[in-house]
Amino acid sequence: MTASVAVKTDMEAPHPMDRLVCGDVGFGKTEIAIRAAFKSVSDSKQTAVLVPTTILALQHYKTFTSRLKGFPCNIEYISRHRKAADQKKILSQLSEGKIDIIIGTHKLVGQDVKFKDLGLLVIDEEQRFGVSVKEKLKKIKANVDTLTLTATPIPRTLQFSLMGARDLSIINTPPPNRMPIVTELHGFNEEIIKEGIEYEVSRNGQVFFIHNRVENIKLIQAQISRICPNVKTAIVHGQMDGTHVENVMYDFIQGDYDVLLATTIIESGLDIPNANTIFINDAHHFGLSELHQLRGRVGRSNKKAFCYLLAPPLSTLTHEARRRLKAIEEFSELGSGFNIAMQDLDIRGSGNLLGGEQSGFIADVGFETYQRILNEALIELRESEFRESPSAEANVTVSIKQEQGRKYISDFQIDTDLEIMFPDEYISNISERIRLYKELNEIESEEALCSFEKKLIDRFGQIPPPAQALLDIVRIKWIAVKIGIEKILLKNNLLIANFVSDPNSQFYRSSLFVSIMNYVNRKQKQMNMKQKASKLSLTINDVKSVKTAIRVLNEILASHDVSPPAL
Repeated sequence: MTASVAVKTDMEAPHPMDRLVCGDVGFGKTEIAIRAAFKSVSDSKQTAVLVPTTILALQHYKTFTSRLKGFPCNIEYISRHRKAADQKKILSQLSEGKIDIIIGTHKLVGQDVKFKDLGLLVIDEEQRFGVSVKEKLKKIKANVDTLTLTATPIPRTLQFSLMGARDLSIINTPPPNRMPIVTELHGFNEEIIKEGIEYEVSRNGQVFFIHNRVENIKLIQAQISRICPNVKTAIVHGQMDGTHVENVMYDFIQGDYDVLLATTIIESGLDIPNANTIFINDAHHFGLSELHQLRGRVGRSNKKAFCYLLAPPLSTLTHEARRRLKAIEEFSELGSGFNIAMQDLDIRGSGNLLGGEQSGFIADVGFETYQRILNEALIELRESEFRESPSAEANVTVSIKQEQGRKYISDFQIDTDLEIMFPDEYISNISERIRLYKELNEIESEEALCSFEKKLIDRFGQIPPPAQALLDIVRIKWIAVKIGIEKILLKNNLLIANFVSDPNSQFYRSSLFVSIMNYVNRKQKQMNMKQKASKLSLTINDVKSVKTAIRVLNEILASHDVSPPAL
């Protein structure tokens, strides 16, 4: 409901929607797409639903048709399996506006596809489309509402959402009576295959067997027929004739076959509630999101489902393959798609946000460092390339306020010989100490810091002086960032503050810098300014504690008439 309301609100907004709906396999993303499409059609706009496979296009066509039955809404689907004459007729009706909802594969981004009045573009299973398709989509969707559906967004898409470049809705609520899928990792073992198939057939269920090699898929079929002679099997893969694929799938849904041998053609979005066991052969060759999607083909009813990953011994695999298989085995609970996407982002990296590469080297620097570098680059660009020049009539008071609110630095360092830390005897657990350091580093207001302080006292008792000094260091950081100090050395009763290292920074042309220089000139007995090469530093004498440092820096800040943070 929350995701559905968010989508409808976005569609009514004056700017085009760009929302990513991340919900686990079988959690109802298609239902949100149907509601959004219906809203679009009821406002006399056309909807395009882009799907990765021909089978899914057919299934979506049937789902949309049955769901919107009785409404004045024309729905069609287009894929390579439709006859040329039918395709021509559909495209003609589409350009005339006679078709309200068109569902299709990559054909939808072709040169010959023309819409009369496209209002909504739904991209289903976004991670299955390459960069080239997405570049073509940009031409379609300049002024069109875009809804992207996926269980496991690719790293770049996830990165876009995490940094706020597109809106994100996460569906965490599983359908009622849904159970987690039991996921096991094994070698290719005939005994396990036989046991799994026979158990599923004994409870009137059906089995998927994924083998992604067309050239020897018939050998696997012969092997299954040998170990389970009473089981009916069928084969589906992308090189087969379209009509034949549809017939086999239809017969499988009707229950004519017990085991369906298939390539990853059945990966995306298929909903066959009676199939509740899946074998994935050579699982180490699949990506994380592929494995998660394939596993999502089962467990779509209230029956317990099983997923068997068949792979060589872990010791023979690459480090990345081991991590993928371990991740998919570990995250088997309901709603784990988002966790798997985060793992994928960690393993592969997010790549170029605007270029062709979809993965990068995030692991080499760590996720948080990567985010920090990215934020610094964005701030730098805003300052240099995209800085708005104030108009001639701009109010001087407004520009002073803007200057006061501006941060000239994004990263602050402090080096000191004082004892500043959470002592071992105060917080004995190492991982808890690290977590608290991290939490403290992210605090950005006095109110939040006081709340953090109260929690510390509540959990660990009275705060010792080294820990109190650590909290005060955070206050120093806030003041230093406000007055353009990048680094502070607090040693031998001296405070040495290094100002912004970039000599071309706006800081050196600001009224703030003028105020600091005036203040230093008035206090020459206590402090003096030095310049070495292009670095400017301020030395302040007789600073024996962190509290003294806060007081002095607050006085400098107050000289510019900026209210300092309360202590």
